[in-house]
Amino acid sequence: MEMSEFMDDFLKEKDEEKPVEAASPPEDETGLRGEVISVLRSVYDPEIPVDIYELGLIYDLEVENEKDVRVLMTLTTPMCPVAGSLPGEVESRLRDIAGIGDVTVDLTWDPPWDPNRMSDAAKLELGML
Repeated sequence: MEMSEFMDDFLKEKDEEKPVEAASPPEDETGLRGEVISVLRSVYDPEIPVDIYELGLIYDLEVENEKDVRVLMTLTTPMCPVAGSLPGEVESRLRDIAGIGDVTVDLTWDPPWDPNRMSDAAKLELGML
């Protein structure tokens, strides 16, 4: 199945649901939080040519004590082929940031990911704008 067919089918299923607010990148991120976001923007869903941050797969990002990071993320579907590996890849890449402390990456399915969570840049990249 091609990406456009996948997205068309997915959007048809979501037409009757209340749209989820689109994720928008922070305007002024500096320090460790900015580095974490940069790393998240370097991780791509292997089936969709857009990074996981712009796809809206990152639900929450917390930086505590200026060194400890907690990421709450999801995937496009529970049946995603990288469900078992992508959260681990995210954690591994974040651990490579100089000076980082504890890194926790939690995977959630609630609420389910919805294409409306994508940034406008992601939608443009996928031809949805």
